[in-house]
Amino acid sequence: MLTIKVMIRNVLLYCCLALLPVTFAIGQKTGPTEITQWQYGKRAAVSLTYDDGSINQFTVALPMMNKLSLPATFFIITGQIPGSVYQGKFIGRPVDEIIRETATIPTNKENFFERASAVAFLGYTGTLQYHTNAGSIYDEHGEEKAEEAYKIIDDAYLKVRNGEFKPKSNQDNRKGVTWDQIRSYAAQGHEFASHTVTHPRLAVLDEPNMIYELEKSKEEILKQLGPRYTFSAEGPYGTENERAMEYLLKIYPASRNRMPEPFLEELNRSNKMNPGDSKKEYVQWQRGATTKTPLPLMKSWIDTVAKHNNNWLVLVFHGVDGIGYEALPGTLLEEYFQYMKQKEKDLWIATFGDVTKYLRERMNATVKVNETKQKITVSLNHNLDPSHYDLPLTLKSYIPTSWKTVKIKQGSKETTVTAQKDERGTFVQYQAVPNSAPVEISR
Repeated sequence: MLTIKVMIRNVLLYCCLALLPVTFAIGQKTGPTEITQWQYGKRAAVSLTYDDGSINQFTVALPMMNKLSLPATFFIITGQIPGSVYQGKFIGRPVDEIIRETATIPTNKENFFERASAVAFLGYTGTLQYHTNAGSIYDEHGEEKAEEAYKIIDDAYLKVRNGEFKPKSNQDNRKGVTWDQIRSYAAQGHEFASHTVTHPRLAVLDEPNMIYELEKSKEEILKQLGPRYTFSAEGPYGTENERAMEYLLKIYPASRNRMPEPFLEELNRSNKMNPGDSKKEYVQWQRGATTKTPLPLMKSWIDTVAKHNNNWLVLVFHGVDGIGYEALPGTLLEEYFQYMKQKEKDLWIATFGDVTKYLRERMNATVKVNETKQKITVSLNHNLDPSHYDLPLTLKSYIPTSWKTVKIKQGSKETTVTAQKDERGTFVQYQAVPNSAPVEISR
């Protein structure tokens, strides 16, 4: 039989336990913390990219995108911008020496890259086209049709020796968007990235000229815009030449041409594969709109990626309103942008660089969770270069079902988040900066 003293003690103990907060058993009620597939928990990603930097991209398309808060990536040809330090030039022997040599030695495997690099800088109007034509054949077919490319270069030098080209004017023809304007556009949230100094066929450049085109464009952007804008690049003409890619990817962390990653399926503009068929963690699906591309087809690209949680649609535009290659009407772009904006609930619309950073950070990150009676602490870290990879990631943490409103704190930044529910339980979704202070989640 219990004594009166023992009974009183038991009653007091029961009352004390009843008054303890529900967080006493927090470890039994929480779930995992994971990094969402895309920023803000969206289903898919879309990047708007423009090549060449023609003027109407900025006077027509950019204001439309700003109105809808749609950021874009502009791959710019740095040598054509007024005020640029680095312009097109040939790095190598005196061109007169090369011209004389072509009279007795036909173009072959040993001298092709040097001659193709020099032909645009011989001092004559019209020779650039021979570089472009030979480069097109070699880029597409490689050694299989190398003899055709050699012949084009031989024809150019023959005409030079015969005096069939007019001397090139020394007049500075650089015009269009200025660096001051580009700085203001960058401040509005747009990414500017390298499209080389002169837009050459990289596949047929020799090593010194390949490096000049890639490195000097990067140096120009660094000088004009700062290190943030030296992340992305696009080799002209969408080249996927392996030799060119080897150089490009040593100089730039990200390339729209090729981005070899074990977790990424790359479907270029000519690829017919359905992006929903890939089983990889991510699919980069490039589509290029030309003057012959109907708007319903362009809209279908948006609808397709919105159905799959691993798709990244990279749209490639060139000219706008009659200026530039395959120029699209501004009215068509405006309708397209509005259609895209209507789908923003499912789409993370971000620059090429930001999407690249997000997927690499996510795939290289580790998440560690510690629980106490009062809070959940989440540590987020990755081993990538912090000078480039500092983009916040979206975390999804499962919490006790009784928590309705949650405080999220990382360092000095503090926000309040309302809990949500899915088939796995109660969770909160929030932004976290990697390699920074741990995130503290409390009721």
